[in-house]
Parts: sequence; C-alpha cells; structure tokens
Amino acid sequence: MPTLVNRGRGRRTINEINMVPFIDVMLVLLIIFMVTAPLISPSVIDLPSVGKAGRTPDLVIQIIIGKDEALTVKNQEQSIPVAMKDLVRTVKTAIGGAPPPKAGAPGSGKPGAAKPGATPATAPGAPASTAVVISADKNVRYETVVKVMDVLQRAGVQRVGLSVQLVN
Repeated sequence: MPTLVNRGRGRRTINEINMVPFIDVMLVLLIIFMVTAPLISPSVIDLPSVGKAGRTPDLVIQIIIGKDEALTVKNQEQSIPVAMKDLVRTVKTAIGGAPPPKAGAPGSGKPGAAKPGATPATAPGAPASTAVVISADKNVRYETVVKVMDVLQRAGVQRVGLSVQLVN
C-alpha cells in the first residue's frame, strides 16, 4: 500500500522504493558468506598412484609404439614386431603361453581363441593376473595409442594401462 504524505497542499502517494533495507540485508548476507566460505573444505579428488596398487601383476606384457607408429610386443623373454591386425592374437598368445597357431593348421580358425568361452585371464596356462602396458613415444599421435587400447579392450584384455616416465 503506498504511503500517503501530507505536504501542505494535500495528500499524495510516494511511488518510490526504499532501497536502504534491501542493501542492509544484502550486506549482512555478503558478510555471512565471506565468513563461512573459508570454512567449507573443497572437494578432494583421490587420484590413484603407483604405490596404491593392490597387487602387482604376475605377468606384464608391454606394447611399444615407436616414432614411426610401428608396434612391438615385448614379453618377458622376447620382443616381436607386429602389425595392428595381428596385435590381439600376439597378446593373447603371450598371455596364454601357447605358441601362435600356424596358418592352415587345425584349430586356427579364429585367431587368438584359446578355447570357447575362455577369457585371456582364464585361458589354460595363463598367469593369475596379467597386465598389458602400452609404452608410446611422446611424438606418436594420441589417436594411435587410443586405437591400440580400444583393440585390446574389445578383445577382452582386462588390464590395459599406459606407461609414463615420471619427471624428477
């Protein structure tokens, strides 16, 4: 309801809004927020580190991507240069411990298939835990590294990681 003011000539309404109470409330709220903001702890993201690994893998297979994007699979005892299309078969062979089937040999219908329903971790002769580590030159395109990871994960390799060099 507008306030009526009597200024000698008659009564007329004041059609202005008094901003002083509004400013007072805003200043009080500003002070409250300024005092409480430092007390609120920021959310902490707990990133994994090398030291927090629950269990080290029994077997580590390393895939090396060179400057020319050539792939090499390095097992404990040997290094094998491979093409992208043969990568899954070579890694599964290294995980399973069996020699790669020769072309045209019986049982070589599907490359990399140990037995029906077997995953690389449950293939006969496979260690209990196997990790595949991708080591890429820093000049290699990111797309190539992601493509290798995608091929391995689609093939059912459970533990795929990236090798990095820590700066001291």
